[in-house]
Amino acid sequence: MEKIMNLFSNPLKRAFRSSSSSPDLLLRPPIFFAIALFVITSCATQQVPMSTPPGGGGEANPILKTNAAALKNFRDMRFGMFVHWGPISIKGTEIGWSRGREIPISTYDSLYLKFNPVNFNAEEWIGLAREAGMKYFVITSKHHDGFALWPSEYTDYDIASTPYKKDVLRDMELACEKLGIMFGTYHSILDWHHPDYTTRYGGDPRPVDSTTMVRYKKYLFNQVKELVENYHTHLLWFDGQWEKSWTHADGMELYKYIRDMNDNILINNRVDKGFKGMAGMTDSIAKYAGDYGTPEQRIGGFNREYPWESCITVGDQWAWKPNENLKSVDEIVHTLIKTVGGDGNLLLNVGPMPDGRIEYRQVELLKGVGKWLKVNGEGVYGTRGGPFMPNDKMASTHVGQVIYLHVMDKSLKEIKLPLPQGVKATRVSIVGGKSVSYDNRQGELVIRVPGNMPDAPAYVLKIRINRKADSLEPVEVK
Repeated sequence: MEKIMNLFSNPLKRAFRSSSSSPDLLLRPPIFFAIALFVITSCATQQVPMSTPPGGGGEANPILKTNAAALKNFRDMRFGMFVHWGPISIKGTEIGWSRGREIPISTYDSLYLKFNPVNFNAEEWIGLAREAGMKYFVITSKHHDGFALWPSEYTDYDIASTPYKKDVLRDMELACEKLGIMFGTYHSILDWHHPDYTTRYGGDPRPVDSTTMVRYKKYLFNQVKELVENYHTHLLWFDGQWEKSWTHADGMELYKYIRDMNDNILINNRVDKGFKGMAGMTDSIAKYAGDYGTPEQRIGGFNREYPWESCITVGDQWAWKPNENLKSVDEIVHTLIKTVGGDGNLLLNVGPMPDGRIEYRQVELLKGVGKWLKVNGEGVYGTRGGPFMPNDKMASTHVGQVIYLHVMDKSLKEIKLPLPQGVKATRVSIVGGKSVSYDNRQGELVIRVPGNMPDAPAYVLKIRINRKADSLEPVEVK
């Protein structure tokens, strides 16, 4: 728009200067203004509008749709770091769930008095995320156990009451801002520690007769407001919505409350009751609030209509566990490939140790993934899934007239890809490498795989075709 205005600035100035010597021209500046306004308006209306996302505030808020710009930015990032951390890391059992199960409730609820992560360094965490190729970061501000990882005005069960006392959430927010990583917060809707939450768990003996969700909701909303206004979270990753204490109406109310504070925030589908099982997708997008689906510990199914993000651990559990079985670099890269190939994001979880460090083995895994992404990231970031649907051998992404074929099966000598009539490849190359031999045949593209492919978890072929790749319908490849 600024450039368009500049086109008219000089003629308008000349007209006004000329008007001082020619009375007839006194009538002409309005004409110039009219022409300028017409052209500016025409150019603006010719811009392709961003499509309206399917998600939003649910049936109670039908005109409150997902912020399209925020959603596009989120999908372009494709890869994020999830962190589950708190006093339970002292015991090495699962966060929230082990309260009253493996760990007696009284013991669990007292762990914060010993929580002193003296080796915590936010910039090391966020720097590792960046080195791993992750573009956003989500931390457990409060899990089901109710412990607040920031000094909250509304509870003493928080980081300020630990021996450490420092505001680790603020440190993470500032480190994200400094290193160019988007900051987000996980927040549990349920709270098995809070006296007013109406559901007990793990054999908690406290009676529920005097509990009330009216008071608890006020507490929950106040803490969420702290995260939005004081910590400037860009994303709210809710969980714990499945219990009867939380209703569909509550979910829509909370969604609107957040968007009224900051319209640019993204909110996952676990804010409401539409989340169904670990598959994680909303069964009625128009009915339930939420901006994207959240498959858990699994790769979501191919879906280019409703945005989604798989959350998956590097090991066995969400919080830190000593001597945990960890995935390999190859497994994580293949998970990322299949996820983005299905048009989803991957939120990969690590669990820091009680002293504040991320375990060395996890660090090395993330660096290995980052090494692969440094070469092949152009086939991940800013792409959309398909048209060739993911399988165990390969997956694809695309942008413009380019299809990125991520090949995980390094035994393949020849790759055959079905193409619609009239669609042809104009160039095939290895991302970060040389051209590859290929043939356009009737209804298919045949690629001859070179014998000296990179020694990596997968290689990526960059296939340029003679039309926009998003015009191709998704297709399975055998």
